[in-house]
Amino acid sequence: MNVNGSTSRIGSAHAQHQDDLSIRVHVAGDMQVFELTGSLDIATSPTVRAALTTATERESHRLIVDLTLVDFLDSTGLGALIGAQRRAKEFGGEVRLVAKEGQILRLLRITGLLKVFAVYPTLDEAAADGERVGDL
Repeated sequence: MNVNGSTSRIGSAHAQHQDDLSIRVHVAGDMQVFELTGSLDIATSPTVRAALTTATERESHRLIVDLTLVDFLDSTGLGALIGAQRRAKEFGGEVRLVAKEGQILRLLRITGLLKVFAVYPTLDEAAADGERVGDL
């Protein structure tokens, strides 16, 4: 996976579209951006966890994970995000999340993760460290 706008499809050959997740990776300013589309769940979270961990350890300690096109997020997906945040902080970095109003943002609120992550309503706000969702 590189930072020049690559896209990867994750999922088993027999999985339906809802079990798939695509990851588009690019750079915004000094941050590596992971734009996720699909479901971040038990089937796809190991690959996402590996990609984020690799990025925080080797490439960039400052990441943005765009969840605006994620239609399902379970506890294993949350675990992958939390693990990436913990690893990034070990290296003096951070993981910012982008989430629009809806199911994913409600889940972040309910689990208290708005206090763990900087969450922004748009990718532009996240890249500029602008107004956070919790500030709205």
